[in-house]
Amino acid sequence: MPLKLKRIRKVQFIGTSRKDLRVLPKGARAVFGFAILLAEHGMKHPDAKPLTGFGGAGVLEIVEDLDGDAYRAVYTVKFGSTVYVLHAFKKKSKVGSKTPPRDMELIVKRLKEAEEHYKLSHAPKRKS
Repeated sequence: MPLKLKRIRKVQFIGTSRKDLRVLPKGARAVFGFAILLAEHGMKHPDAKPLTGFGGAGVLEIVEDLDGDAYRAVYTVKFGSTVYVLHAFKKKSKVGSKTPPRDMELIVKRLKEAEEHYKLSHAPKRKS
């Protein structure tokens, strides 16, 4: 009998992250999709690591190496009931493992968008 898990978080894609994820190779999509599924159920993928520069484990990164290329997906679980997928991309730089500045800027921008979305969607409802 299959194990049935209760989904405790919903998933929200920020910016073009859904489209960006869909164009990655099948192997990377499978790993990233599984990581997001685990996050949805309140668990953490064994390869998910805190992204440096965000003070803690609220912003996570998964790295997948395929055929000599590195692919990354970044998501956050900082906002209680929602997993926000912030970015998915192929790392182009061959030097070091550091996330390129352009991608970091995009992640920071999308994290702010995620925070704003969360605040708006969880604001107390006003009575008319």
